[in-house]
Amino acid sequence: MIRIGIDLGGTKIEGIAIDRNGRELSRRRIGTPRGNYAATLDSLAGLVSWLEEQAGDRGTVGIGIPGVVLPPGGLVRKANSTWLIGHALGDDLSGLVGRPVRVQNDANCFAVSEAADGAGAGFGTVFGAIVGTGTGAGIVTGGRVLTGRNGIAGEWGHTSLPWPGPDEYPGPACYCGRPGCIETWISGPAFAADHARITGEQLSGQEIAAKADAGDPGASASLERYAGRLARSLAMVIDVLDPDVIVLGGGMSNVARLYAMLPPLLSRWCISDTVDTPVVPARHGDSSGVRGAAWLWSAAENAAP
Repeated sequence: MIRIGIDLGGTKIEGIAIDRNGRELSRRRIGTPRGNYAATLDSLAGLVSWLEEQAGDRGTVGIGIPGVVLPPGGLVRKANSTWLIGHALGDDLSGLVGRPVRVQNDANCFAVSEAADGAGAGFGTVFGAIVGTGTGAGIVTGGRVLTGRNGIAGEWGHTSLPWPGPDEYPGPACYCGRPGCIETWISGPAFAADHARITGEQLSGQEIAAKADAGDPGASASLERYAGRLARSLAMVIDVLDPDVIVLGGGMSNVARLYAMLPPLLSRWCISDTVDTPVVPARHGDSSGVRGAAWLWSAAENAAP
């Protein structure tokens, strides 16, 4: 059997079919029927059918969403696509496609993808962190995603920035209702906002990084502040989880200088005398979410009739 993975976003739905070795067999992107749950289900079912027709086989189905799936009942909560909230998306789609459907947070799918055949392949415990428009994370251990008792494992972006300085407390307001969340400091928009507060320049994160590479003092200082905050945020993860590898995704993961800046900073903030945790960029980039949704089913489960 093949694996079907779907990344359900607020404006687009992307689907992929892969074989047991991760080779892409078919892919398609369609628009999301915003605000219409029934139409979203129909679009998902149609996409599954199309992907299987193109691949020439039937497959297991996994979906990644920008939200949390809470036990019991598998109801969607805290989703940016608000029309999904309160619905048992997996069960409802299962009735349309005639087989079980697994639904996970998109950051969990990112971590699953990179652990399966990406930058985290071969490591026991993988912490996959997305530092892009938002900030989130997923944890994979022994090849399986860790969701936790309450279904919220990996919600790292909504913990407070560790060891804040006087100028960082209480921190920017977060949409979750609390100030100073990690997301308000290390997402791409947060990096740009911090640079604008200090320099008055309205630039994107990539533009700031490019200016830092060119030796601009203001941009270099902004990148140093960012790296320090990211290091503190990851040091907390190492102290609690001690993963075998940390894989970064999202727009800020493309800032190459960060991978040289982070190791000495991690050693400064972690409790251990020596820290050699590798921090690496994602191998599959923007495709990690949809590939991870496909990998939500193990090889044994995928082989089942």
